[in-house]
Amino acid sequence: MGYISLAAPLLICAVFAAAYIKRVDIAQAFAKGASEGLKNAYRLFPTLVFVLLAVSFFCDSGAAGLLAELLSPLLGKLGFPREVIPLAAVRPLSGSAALAVFSDMLDRTDPDSFAGRCAAVLLGSTETTFYTVAVYYSAAACKPGKRVFIPSLTADLAAFLLSALTVRLFYPAG
Repeated sequence: MGYISLAAPLLICAVFAAAYIKRVDIAQAFAKGASEGLKNAYRLFPTLVFVLLAVSFFCDSGAAGLLAELLSPLLGKLGFPREVIPLAAVRPLSGSAALAVFSDMLDRTDPDSFAGRCAAVLLGSTETTFYTVAVYYSAAACKPGKRVFIPSLTADLAAFLLSALTVRLFYPAG
């Protein structure tokens, strides 16, 4: 048994010890936290359903493929592989949809190819921007403005292009 396997039990014991020292009722604190978590989940549920439906429509309607077709000439000149464009189009919307697109892409492309490596780096280094913004702003009960989306999408675009550059730098062909 290695030291790392002791981390979780030691952390749990430390929490119980701290609660005992501070005279905190752990069961009551847990129940209160769980209750607040369920209230937040109930409040966020409509937003999550909307985001998931929108992503499903975007992918199933062929809009992601059309977007890839439109962007491939420009992104190709910037060194971004054509095969990865659908992943880049879906990634800001949904992590599970991006994972499905990634899996489908790897069925058609070698994982060790330039496109496969770019897709892996892109998937690991970007965020589901719209999903994250929707959840956080829904929890805060306010509307996000363009001051949120423009920098977020600019960061996504930079990460997409830098994923290709990173693969070129660290995995040169040959």
